[in-house]
Amino acid sequence: MNASLNSSGSMPAQPAPSASVAKFFALKPRLFINGEWVEARSGKTLPVYDPATGQQFGAVADAGLEDVDRAVHAARAALETGPWSTMTPAGREALLWRLAELIDRDAAEFAEIESLDNGKTRFMASIIDVPGASNYFRYMAGWATKITGTTMETSLQAPGAKFHTYVAREPVGVVAQIVPWNFPLAMAAWKLGPALAAGCTCILKPAEQTPMSALRLGDLIREAGFPAGVVNILTGLGESSGAALVAHPGVDKVAFTGSTDVGKLINKSASDTMKRVSLELGGKSPMIVLPDVDPQTVAGGASGAIFFNAGQVCTAGSRLYVHSSIFDRVLEGVSAAAAAIRLGPGLEQATEMGPLVSKEQQERVLRYIESGRKQGASVAAGGDAPSHPGYFVNPTVLVDVNPDMSVVREEIFGPVLVAQRFDDLDAVVKAANDTPYGLGASIWTNNLSAAHRLIPRIKAGTVWVNCHNLVDPNMPFGGYKQSGIGREHGRVAVEMYTETKSVCIMI
Repeated sequence: MNASLNSSGSMPAQPAPSASVAKFFALKPRLFINGEWVEARSGKTLPVYDPATGQQFGAVADAGLEDVDRAVHAARAALETGPWSTMTPAGREALLWRLAELIDRDAAEFAEIESLDNGKTRFMASIIDVPGASNYFRYMAGWATKITGTTMETSLQAPGAKFHTYVAREPVGVVAQIVPWNFPLAMAAWKLGPALAAGCTCILKPAEQTPMSALRLGDLIREAGFPAGVVNILTGLGESSGAALVAHPGVDKVAFTGSTDVGKLINKSASDTMKRVSLELGGKSPMIVLPDVDPQTVAGGASGAIFFNAGQVCTAGSRLYVHSSIFDRVLEGVSAAAAAIRLGPGLEQATEMGPLVSKEQQERVLRYIESGRKQGASVAAGGDAPSHPGYFVNPTVLVDVNPDMSVVREEIFGPVLVAQRFDDLDAVVKAANDTPYGLGASIWTNNLSAAHRLIPRIKAGTVWVNCHNLVDPNMPFGGYKQSGIGREHGRVAVEMYTETKSVCIMI
């Protein structure tokens, strides 16, 4: 019997939401534009579903072209003429800090919203997503007062003249920020935090599958005291409201996190108006396990790396390469861990892994598993979906795979691990790098020398050693190759939201 099922052979039911969350979900669908909650001009709405049941629990406004234009003009006015344009860095810092405090105040509500909207467990949202968001705003608040330029000596010459030259950093302007559905609140913080610290104004578009926590964040942005138009929040479809934002001539920069295919479309569209673009895209992260490590320790780490958030993580450890001498023991441990994971609705306390975000995503993952089978892969664990309403997929481990299989080459974005054995270190490095992606990777070894020799050979933006999927606001995060353009976090994230101005003064 699958670990997700109880003695009667069925999953527990999704508990009812709290009164405050139910009240929030019942609000009339609105967009947050120029500091006010307004209806979409078309009056159209989009349904929002609980992934654990497949049932609709709310609706949001479907922003159209007029709404996008309203939001862009509000952001432009706030940038150029409103109180935000003259606010000191310390003032921006104080507002970001206040927003973090308000998120902490309403943390329990945010965790519940995130669980019902995305499918992840309320417990996981309460210890990772929500505190991660508030702490990120605090971290970025500190950068508002630390954006600096440089002075320099110039070699310019003119009779009787001297020169004063310096470089200044200024806000890039109005920023469209499009975030994914896997970590809705945290990704909103990743985008808004550095942009607001730099003095930009923003239009945030959450994924249509998971819009609720962004809307709730809008309440807190207003309560914190951000001037009208500094942050605008548009719900709607990516192909309509998202595309309109990218194409709008009043937008100076687009920041996107999501799939590589959509990122390429955004990059092409943004080039028509030469918008600045930063993209945090897909991954197919390898985990390389050397023969000197404890198999059980690695099995626990590897299962966490792929099954955390139901595998819906851009850096998920989806390709496992284990030295032949310990491969069987590691595989046994990972497969046992997969089989023991308790699936269920996110508000149920005993649940360890929730559903995937949507029916579309569930079907996509199951198609990948079936394609792996047809191409010769063997299923060591999982490989199917439980017979239960909702968008669940059992944690899956595939073996007997080869580099040409789609399950090895393509990002699945679900709880599916492909495990392979190796004997030669050069060969496994080549295999790890044999991908269009380069977002993350991990090395598992007790040999420090071996780790340091491998790290520079791995083409990835982040390389973990004896851990995986750990991120810190001070560590730049982004990818090589088709995993994106630019970096999140740290000083570099703030600088992505600035323009560099050189100044030359003849004195």
